[in-house]
Amino acid sequence: MGSFAERLKKFFGIQDAVSESLFEDLTDLLVEGDFGAAGAYKTTEALRSLCKKEKITEAEGVRKALVRLLEGLLRESCAAVSTDLPAGTLQVILLLGVNGVGKTTTAAKLADRYRFQHKKPILAAADTFRAAAIDQLKIHGERLGVRVVAHKHGGDPAAVVYDAIEVARSGGGDLIIADTAGRMHTRSALVEELKKIDRVVEAKAVGAQYLKWLVLDATTGRNALVQAETFHQAVALDGVILTKYDSSAKGGVVFSLAEELRLPVVFIGNGEKYQDIAPFDPRSYSQEFAGLA
Repeated sequence: MGSFAERLKKFFGIQDAVSESLFEDLTDLLVEGDFGAAGAYKTTEALRSLCKKEKITEAEGVRKALVRLLEGLLRESCAAVSTDLPAGTLQVILLLGVNGVGKTTTAAKLADRYRFQHKKPILAAADTFRAAAIDQLKIHGERLGVRVVAHKHGGDPAAVVYDAIEVARSGGGDLIIADTAGRMHTRSALVEELKKIDRVVEAKAVGAQYLKWLVLDATTGRNALVQAETFHQAVALDGVILTKYDSSAKGGVVFSLAEELRLPVVFIGNGEKYQDIAPFDPRSYSQEFAGLA
């Protein structure tokens, strides 16, 4: 996100004073930053009102006010989100998303993170469409010392999740992290298969904490919102994990997820190592977006 943040920083740096053209140009810039036209206009209108109310007359003051607005938007959507999982309770985390976003690696990162928080993870290889995905998850399990529940290539993904819950109920673990296939959000048959997995978890893991997290590639741009809308309609998502978060990601779509879908970002991944995942921080994200960090 750094390159776009630099553009915003430069934009505010060359402004002589607060003017109508500043807000108009800022709207265009936010659209370029994957905000979306409606969201960009709404944000700059709110910013204009705030600057008028607080009598802000310098461009740097406008930028700081923008950060406050964006942080407030993210905090509203993230208010009820906690990345800490209580001990003594079974949790099921279903990772969803299209091809290539990094679900399998993210599953391993979460298993690594939570095994150091007094949880006993089980990795469920519910991506049965790719033999490589099953093998990859098994390798992660061996490296982490985490149990992997897997079936043969081409098997029923819902059955894998069912068996993982059986293992957990028999004392084999207290956290199931299910890696699902890279379901193309335009293919209704695969979305229906996802709904089947969802029904199995709802029926089999009664009393468990059930979380459905969508994994999104941070560099995808506005298409990430389309993906989120489709998956959200299918299984009612609880949050988003943003992967590949680096200088090539503009970052504005996160604000659209919060405002249009009320979907919080839970974690951000920014590397391939198991430790390269961190809880989402609305303040630092908003500051980085505006080039203040």
